[in-house]
Amino acid sequence: MSNKFYITTPIYYPSDKLHIGHTYCTVATDAMARYKRMQGCDVMFLTGTDEHGQKIEEKAKNAGVTPQQFVDNIVDGNGGIKDLWKLMNISNDRFIRTTDDYHVSAIQAIFKKMYEKGDIYKGKYVGKYSTPCESFWTESQLVDGKCPDCGRDVIDAEEEAYFFRLSKYADRILELLEGGDFLEPASRVNEMVNNFIKPGLEDLCVSRTSFKWGVPVDFDDKHVVYVWIDALFNYMTALGFMNDKYDEVDKYWPADVHFVGKEIVRFHSIIWPAMLMSMELPLPKKVYGHGWLNFNGEKMSKSRGNVVDPYLLAQRYGVDSLRFFLLRTFPFGSDGNFTNELLIQTINTDLANSLGNLVSRTVAMVDKYFGGQLPAERVEGEVDAELISMASALRDAYQTQMDKYAFQNGLAEIFKVLSRANKYIDETTPWILAKDEANKARLATVMYNLLETIRVCASLLHPFMPESADKILGQIGADKAACTWDNAAVFGVLPANVKVNKGEALFPRIDLEKELKELEEIQAAAAPKAEPAIEIAPQAEENVDFETFCKSDFRAVKVKACEAVPKSSKLLKFTLDDGTGTDRQILSGIAKYYKPEELVGKTLVAIVNLPPRKMMGLASCGMLISAVHSEGGEEKLNLLMVSDAIPAGAKLC
Repeated sequence: MSNKFYITTPIYYPSDKLHIGHTYCTVATDAMARYKRMQGCDVMFLTGTDEHGQKIEEKAKNAGVTPQQFVDNIVDGNGGIKDLWKLMNISNDRFIRTTDDYHVSAIQAIFKKMYEKGDIYKGKYVGKYSTPCESFWTESQLVDGKCPDCGRDVIDAEEEAYFFRLSKYADRILELLEGGDFLEPASRVNEMVNNFIKPGLEDLCVSRTSFKWGVPVDFDDKHVVYVWIDALFNYMTALGFMNDKYDEVDKYWPADVHFVGKEIVRFHSIIWPAMLMSMELPLPKKVYGHGWLNFNGEKMSKSRGNVVDPYLLAQRYGVDSLRFFLLRTFPFGSDGNFTNELLIQTINTDLANSLGNLVSRTVAMVDKYFGGQLPAERVEGEVDAELISMASALRDAYQTQMDKYAFQNGLAEIFKVLSRANKYIDETTPWILAKDEANKARLATVMYNLLETIRVCASLLHPFMPESADKILGQIGADKAACTWDNAAVFGVLPANVKVNKGEALFPRIDLEKELKELEEIQAAAAPKAEPAIEIAPQAEENVDFETFCKSDFRAVKVKACEAVPKSSKLLKFTLDDGTGTDRQILSGIAKYYKPEELVGKTLVAIVNLPPRKMMGLASCGMLISAVHSEGGEEKLNLLMVSDAIPAGAKLC
């Protein structure tokens, strides 16, 4: 077995609403990283955030902040991505952000090297573009005229761009996918080959000019590097590739496995290896495309109002219960349907009944019958052999499933043994043995066999439920030395006179009907509210001739200062740069809609050739342009704001 193991999640796109689906892949990756560490591997577990692109630029503008401020808040802010990973007890070794300086400089060097090789060339893109997925598509790739990945509308796009010669590597990619187990599960291979490679791989657009929030192409400043070169090479830049931040490429690359959602398998199994081929670099050993978590049959979506809040679930049921549920309930390579009822039933059946009840009963009986510490005397019985055999064979059966990333099956192996242990209690009837002092050694043997079985199972549960596993091992008197990977295959590790430590119930049973009702009330309160009716003033019926309209002089103006007008509840006084070199003063009755300080620095639109008029004794030289409508019976007003790149005084026409 190799002593190093490099595993990654995709780097996540900053979202302003995190849901349980965001945690699924990362919890699975964490479980695998912990499993490999338990085996003695030197693990590098990488996760991070993909922070560039048009969507971020637009979201930041709508929020009135810079793109960097926007992503900083979502990544590092209260309740952000790093907070969620901390909550879910994610043990990542490194966290990369694509806005990190070392990554940006490395991407520029990678782009330039591929350009100099001739694998990147300048051209012009004409086609369809999906803004939510930041993906370009041909007409033939659309499904019912919509993006094949997210199912949403696409827009016509045309711009100068650099292209990567993806078509050059089509044959090698086909051989890679069909010639081995590079991509799993197998259904993903068929999808990639039949939907993308056989119809003909087209060269890939790898730069943009229609927005600025991205890694600049350092030899052509009109362009920024398009998201997929920027995002995909994080797996290597985070190790120090083409930068001096780290020096671990030789140690960890190639990656052992990339865990990714099925919606980005195309990028990881076709585009990513092609780019590595271009750079003459080793390919990752495996890409594993897991399924989606759906909610009541629909993909989780903020717009649908079916987002499941991981903070709420972790608070109510515990982080380990949530981690366990995600990997116990759904086969990793397939879609899963999340329901509140299924979550509660899994906690009650597996954790409260099978695991928690076994631990609490066993520890309580040792405490009751032996004062918490077993005697050394033993009397074996015929019924012991099957339980001991199953517990002794568990580690190897578990390993077989874990090495295939079959988390659900690995846990199933553990719960077969736990079920057998619960049956063993019924077979041996400790409460009857305890009535006769002559059966004391036999009773001690039964208790020891149960404690040892729990030790083996809890050791192997550790990657899934680290805190709960430690608590279980503490209650049964197992120290760290007893819970190694090697000892998980050995029965009889606990000392003969082991001492237990009775503790609180780890997984209290949940009242299903009561809990479902409470969850429904919570989710109903958090659901998106119906949008209020919007009323717009009717358009004027009287026509204005074109020459009269052209006499109005619309100009971009920049707000130098803004303050409330004394003794007026409506007026704000603006000091404006209109490009003439002399400040312009305009008064506007918008005080109920805006605070003065939030308008300073904004670029607005004003009519500047209206005659001055007095308002509250002050001259107003022009009029600011705004839009007015009624929403829910309340009047709303929005000033017309334009890009700050437009200079003061620019004429609007």
